[in-house]
Amino acid sequence: MNRTPIIAGNWKMYKTVGEAREFAGVIRNHKLEGAVEMVVCAPFTALSALAEELKGSDVKVGAQNMHYEASGAYTGEISPGMLTDLGMSYVIIGHSERREYFAETDETVNKKAKAAFANGLLPIVCVGENLEQRESGQTKENVREQVIRAVEGLSSEQAKQLVIAYEPIWAIGTGKSSSAEDAQDVIGFIRSTVEDAFDSQVAMQVRIQYGGSVNPQNIASYMGQPDIDGALVGGASLAADSYLQLVQGVVGGK
Repeated sequence: MNRTPIIAGNWKMYKTVGEAREFAGVIRNHKLEGAVEMVVCAPFTALSALAEELKGSDVKVGAQNMHYEASGAYTGEISPGMLTDLGMSYVIIGHSERREYFAETDETVNKKAKAAFANGLLPIVCVGENLEQRESGQTKENVREQVIRAVEGLSSEQAKQLVIAYEPIWAIGTGKSSSAEDAQDVIGFIRSTVEDAFDSQVAMQVRIQYGGSVNPQNIASYMGQPDIDGALVGGASLAADSYLQLVQGVVGGK
């Protein structure tokens, strides 16, 4: 089954509104040579400007987080409806930095995934192991638990649209990256986990990305693997030319 590869840039806490507009100006007229879905996930302050600049282009815009409640006394939080109102397409949920620094849990990831779908947003759900878990042979056990908890209560149709990002925590922003073969091993296992939770049809349709020090030089090696459907990219997505090289690398890799 053909799954459209997806490159999602995660800007984290970088770029002013002006810098975001400049970036959008470079990529908005890019014409793809192959089928790749282009997504940029930016800080809340830049989302409105990006949606405006990229309207009518092939590039979709996403947020990096949201609350699961529709409204309420949650100072500093952003609701799913607010993102929909801005024209967002995607939202990253459960990134390891959110889990480590901001008390994100498997329970809140699940609540946010359900809230995203209820508001017309597609969640990019992040899962991954830390170095201690990897070295003790607990990678698959840990990742399976995160996936099962994340998709609990979702319908098969929702699960088919889900994007899962496998990000080994020890590889994020460190310059270290999992080998393409190791990434394929875990991502293939994630696909089998989705099959256990739903069925083979859902498992074959769900898109699973790799993330963790992905760059234009190594993207093609990951995309050459049968179960890897794209990448969630941090630092290498901050420069427009690098982002476009990643997109072209996906086309070359597949």
